[in-house]
Amino acid sequence: MQRVRQALPYLAKCGWEPTIVAIAPEFVAGATLDFLLESAYPPGIRIVRVRGIPPGLTKPLGFDNLWLRCGAAVRRAAEHLLATERFDAVLFSTTQFSAFSLGPRWRDRFAVPYILDYQDPWVNDYYHRSGVPPPGGRLKFGLSQWSARRREPRAVGHAAAILSVSPAYIADLCTRYPTLDRSRLHVLPFGVEPADFSLALREPPPRPLFDFTDGFRHAVYVGRCVAGMQPALRAFFRAFRRHQESSPGVAERWRFHFVGTDYAPPPRSREWVSPLAREEGVADFVTEHTGRVPYFEALYYLRNADALLAIGSDDSSYNASKLFPYLLARRPLLLVFHPQSPVRELSEQVGSGIFVGCAGTSGITPAAAEILDRWFNHPASSTVPPFNEARLGSFTAEVLTRRLAGILEQSLVG
Repeated sequence: MQRVRQALPYLAKCGWEPTIVAIAPEFVAGATLDFLLESAYPPGIRIVRVRGIPPGLTKPLGFDNLWLRCGAAVRRAAEHLLATERFDAVLFSTTQFSAFSLGPRWRDRFAVPYILDYQDPWVNDYYHRSGVPPPGGRLKFGLSQWSARRREPRAVGHAAAILSVSPAYIADLCTRYPTLDRSRLHVLPFGVEPADFSLALREPPPRPLFDFTDGFRHAVYVGRCVAGMQPALRAFFRAFRRHQESSPGVAERWRFHFVGTDYAPPPRSREWVSPLAREEGVADFVTEHTGRVPYFEALYYLRNADALLAIGSDDSSYNASKLFPYLLARRPLLLVFHPQSPVRELSEQVGSGIFVGCAGTSGITPAAAEILDRWFNHPASSTVPPFNEARLGSFTAEVLTRRLAGILEQSLVG
């Protein structure tokens, strides 16, 4: 959603008039509504909201898959538009990957090129390689991957262009499809919209989750947590426990908040962080709010925190899309990711934050020692890091939308 939302103010300047086909929010099970998002849209944006089968009707039957409930409605609405109006291209920007299968259908029926936006891998062997339990359980995930391996080849093979937030996803596609035309593959990260912070500070949440003025030092992480983040989280908590043992007076002032850690809404959401904090003996300093919060509320927490934590997966391809708001918040920043994560290169390029590599369970002990030395025992934990404004400028929403428009133009002549 963020790719499209951030592009809307700039597409017209690039010569493109967007029409958005989206599922009505009330049909997304557990959706977190953020009414400020619509105030950020430029006037006159055309949005066609479709309605499918409400989640309450299918949940008693044992499923609430969004595409199974609403995919047909999306297809009908989009095909009506394509049949009655002229469109130059279709951009699929969603993690509901079954939608990608509509691309070849529309290309054949309406002679319209389509572009696929890989925000995550569609065919994903991470859980098989790592042994980490997949979301939704092995049976559901296995069925989804069976479908993905059947559908992806045709969708990828006929796409006019393919975008990806991570170079690792592009590399995976090239491995699976060696004959893929490399000129149609583009790494395009999610950008940052500076105006978002201004809006977030003008409209603070009516009931913030915590009080930044209580005299403690508040470090914040915002975003979903997954099983693959356990090594990095353990390394961080272990480092803090050692800091507490060596400098109890200083350590007592820290409070760590993890916000929006599970996709499922309470009470169905599960804790990902608190159990690890208890096991590492630092639970008194950690709060976990599993429920997702609106985007602009998340920005409020990032901007008002004393420090920020960016925690990554043990998957080397993991590329945190939330990193740019972290950078723009201009707070002391600790990043704990796989040493080969694209986040490392980006943080070094922009010149912001302390990066610590943690390569799975074997990397917990050395990562904890490095966090203790470079973060807790160092002014980095209280000093805003050096920041290269010029380099970040190449990752703003406006600049990346110009790149997106160029790819769209290229797809017309491919």
